[in-house]
Amino acid sequence: MSPDLVIVGCGGHGRELLGIVRAVNDAAAGGPVWQVRGFVDDDPTEENRKRVQRLGVPWLGPVPSLADAGGAHVVVGVGDPRARGRVARRVDAYGLPAAVLVHPDATLGADARVGEGTVLFAGARVTTNVTLGRHVHLNQNAAVGHDCVFGDHVSVNPLAAVSGGCRLDPDVLIGAGAVVLQGLRVGAGATVGAAACVVRDVPPGVVVKGVPAR
Repeated sequence: MSPDLVIVGCGGHGRELLGIVRAVNDAAAGGPVWQVRGFVDDDPTEENRKRVQRLGVPWLGPVPSLADAGGAHVVVGVGDPRARGRVARRVDAYGLPAAVLVHPDATLGADARVGEGTVLFAGARVTTNVTLGRHVHLNQNAAVGHDCVFGDHVSVNPLAAVSGGCRLDPDVLIGAGAVVLQGLRVGAGATVGAAACVVRDVPPGVVVKGVPAR
């Protein structure tokens, strides 16, 4: 029997995760990999509740509803890294295992190490000797080169590229279409703006943008 899965977050990012789950199930030769029990969200907008309903999956209630989700896995569908970290810490308190989701159109190197709760969206590319922490999200068509190490809750947004040998510390956000050049480090909580090109290490907690990124 396929394990149950609860998605945390009814917003757009959470609903995108439902699409990944369905793609995984459709590609599985032996039947569905996951049975989606529903979404939990503390305060979904009325519009997001309607959108979830149109997808045919129920809203189960706020995050404390996980207390009644014994046996289910969870995945956190929150786009912002720091917010995802806060939610993940709340979810961890319920003792439920965090699911790893890899879209069938993503590629993951054979010697990659992937933390609980990590999600690879369609077209994400991870090569060799890469370590991804817990609850890392690699969005559509993001690319991660060899020998990279990512801390927990990192987000690499669509079409961004992180070159080989880079280190991204926890809660880093790499914006859409940005590039981090080889061997660099991006400090905890830093944000790299969309389409930026990072040519030197980024200190923790700062926002950089532009070409070269400043």
